[in-house]
Amino acid sequence: MEDNILKIENLSCNYSQIIALENISLEINKGEIVSLIGANGAGKTTLLRTISALNKPKNGKIFFENKDITKLDSDKRVGLGIAQVPEGRGLFTILSVEQNLKLGAYSRKEKDLTKELEYVYDKFPILREKKDDYAGTLSGGQQQMVAVGRALMSKPKLLLLDEPSMGLAPIIVEEIFDVITTLRDIGTTIFVVEQNAFLALSISDRAYVLENGRVAISGRSKEMLNDSRVKEAYLGA
Repeated sequence: MEDNILKIENLSCNYSQIIALENISLEINKGEIVSLIGANGAGKTTLLRTISALNKPKNGKIFFENKDITKLDSDKRVGLGIAQVPEGRGLFTILSVEQNLKLGAYSRKEKDLTKELEYVYDKFPILREKKDDYAGTLSGGQQQMVAVGRALMSKPKLLLLDEPSMGLAPIIVEEIFDVITTLRDIGTTIFVVEQNAFLALSISDRAYVLENGRVAISGRSKEMLNDSRVKEAYLGA
């Protein structure tokens, strides 16, 4: 039997009078990549932000490793093992690459972060070369590497990725997604929101489609690549 690391039950979220999410229920099992696709404004980012406690739900429950975290603050969720790479990266541009990376480990008690830094630098060798440079001077692809690396510094059990390919050259996207699949292979569970539906479905185990704040379709990613509804709406077929 597969173990849930994240379970969401009947989650709803409003912005003022606007319904952003309505009765969302989904599950993510340990060690898998789950993708979330949908049109702009469907509620994808809102869902990730709610999982991270950056948005408060109107109703519903969020469970992490069978613990109800619905009312838990964001820093406590990071401490449990949830890390998010936000859309737009959210770097501190006047701090160095290494300073940004170390901020990802703020919730950890260890003082010596050498091992974790080396792990990130091994995954993204260019960051080793740029470690003393201001993050704001890096290219978009390098900044995304820093954002992912910063999240990895917290040693997450669940990694939330919001539009990791946005604005990046294809060769950089391939590099980022190679790292994502490697992380899954070594046991990190990943929930990824991605505008490139074909790419998201190609690297994920299962997927959910959001439409107007509701789950419209869900299933195995390989099967959804051949689903006529998905192909027509999101794959240009």
